[in-house]
Amino acid sequence: MATGDTVNLDLFNAQTSAALLDMLVENGVYKAKQVPAIVRCIHQWLTSNVSDEHRLDKTLVLLTEEHPMDVAVTLLRSAPACNRAARTMWKTLISSRWTKEPVLQILFRVLEYWPAHRRRTSDGDERDVFALAATVALWEILQLSPSWCPGGVKDNFPRLLLTLLFQVFISTEEMSEEVETFWRRCREQRSLPPNPNRFAVQTVKALLRQLLDEDVLMVIGRKCGWDMLLKADSHHYAVGLLARELCRVSHSFCRSIAISLLPRLSRGEPLWELPALAFLVEVLHCLNPRQCGPSVLQIISRHLRSQCPERRRLALRGLVVLSKAPSMAKSMRSLSESLLELLQDADTDTVQMTLSAFINVLHFQIVIISTPTALKLLEALRPLFDNEHSQLQQLSMLLFQELMEATERSKSLKPHVYLSLVPFYFNWHNENRRVAEASWRGLFGAARFLKWRDLEDLVTMEQPWRFPECLLEKDRSRVGQYVRQALPFLESPEKPLRKLAIKFLGIAARSMKKEQPELQLICQALQDMTDDSPAVSNLAQETLHIIRAVRRTSFFPFW
Repeated sequence: MATGDTVNLDLFNAQTSAALLDMLVENGVYKAKQVPAIVRCIHQWLTSNVSDEHRLDKTLVLLTEEHPMDVAVTLLRSAPACNRAARTMWKTLISSRWTKEPVLQILFRVLEYWPAHRRRTSDGDERDVFALAATVALWEILQLSPSWCPGGVKDNFPRLLLTLLFQVFISTEEMSEEVETFWRRCREQRSLPPNPNRFAVQTVKALLRQLLDEDVLMVIGRKCGWDMLLKADSHHYAVGLLARELCRVSHSFCRSIAISLLPRLSRGEPLWELPALAFLVEVLHCLNPRQCGPSVLQIISRHLRSQCPERRRLALRGLVVLSKAPSMAKSMRSLSESLLELLQDADTDTVQMTLSAFINVLHFQIVIISTPTALKLLEALRPLFDNEHSQLQQLSMLLFQELMEATERSKSLKPHVYLSLVPFYFNWHNENRRVAEASWRGLFGAARFLKWRDLEDLVTMEQPWRFPECLLEKDRSRVGQYVRQALPFLESPEKPLRKLAIKFLGIAARSMKKEQPELQLICQALQDMTDDSPAVSNLAQETLHIIRAVRRTSFFPFW
């Protein structure tokens, strides 16, 4: 054979070398350290022989059965760009029931180590195997047939999806020189996207096509999800969008992904923590709170204290979902201090979600709030009653009402409850129906807490016109305090509330002594309302005229 005394030397050499490889492997007349060399020989043979690409399938499978790690790692090192010969080898290994599972597991393991996985083969080679080489191999495997997907890939969908999403993020966030060099060499061998993160997104799409219809991928594209994945500052939004779309298709799949995420988030891996949290929050409703609630609560409690506003918001969104489960009510008591701090946050969404979480927990009436915590909560709620955002007004009043029912009656709470009466009364007339209803419920809760039966009755019978006289007659000692609370409503943008404030102040003046400073404040405030609408300014002037006329009489204290 070596002399070349044949008609077709090239064919004869190809057949001979293939036969030699068959003999070596089938008879086991090779040493373990020679396995990488044999794999390279098979790859070179397939590269040179296009027409007979399945000639060495049996040999490759037999070799891989005995040495799966050496075969897979050597193939990733020898052909990281996955040329035609390498594609043939991967297809052979994935198609065989004897080699499919071990080879895929090795591939997945390499995929998870960014940027490279150091693995020693039997010939002593300790060179790194790049995760991107495994990504290219996986993409080729997924392209073998649109309707066919290896069972090992389907069984590891959650693991693969999370790994690929992380790869998109990390290759966008930071690209080391060694990764750039590796990718440039791959691109020299075949046509690949200019940036690794774009190829990783292509692989994510190819993976998802095994589970989702093309229409779902197009919906994500129309919402700019694929573009957002490629930007570090919007990556976590895209991950959340992807999670929502997946939930519409399969809750069980999302549950599997969430369970895979929990260990990563529990370890506090900083690089991909924000996107992982975004995904978890979107699929949290798919989990069983009794089984996963404690782990999720531990993760959320850590992020509630984060300096990153976005992490705090995501943690709160997750907490709102958890708070709807009765089994989590007692466990969430430990978060009271953190939530109280968040009520002071400048972000409206943060405060809104904090209020919602408190309401959900207290609504089950499982938890009794201690007096010190109730005092802090009442102090934090009172400024929100008059907040410019109606949603915060409504939620703060609903929480107040829930708090009254979940708190043991204590004298130390009464001063705060007294201070809530006037804001509730005015907002009972609010143009926003939901705010008005929440005010009614809050006023009812306050009257019941104070054991003021007559006040409770007029609230129940919905007779708001009786409230000022009833309140000011019942609690003369706090008339000055109530007046100071009512004065700001003279500047309300709602005309009915301004008129209501005038009437309230006129009634309050009856219970005041001449020397009380609040009486002078009433007169000055009414006098300054000349620029208001005719109906409001006339009412103010009439009320002021009556007050001044009566003050001049000798029976002022009794008027």
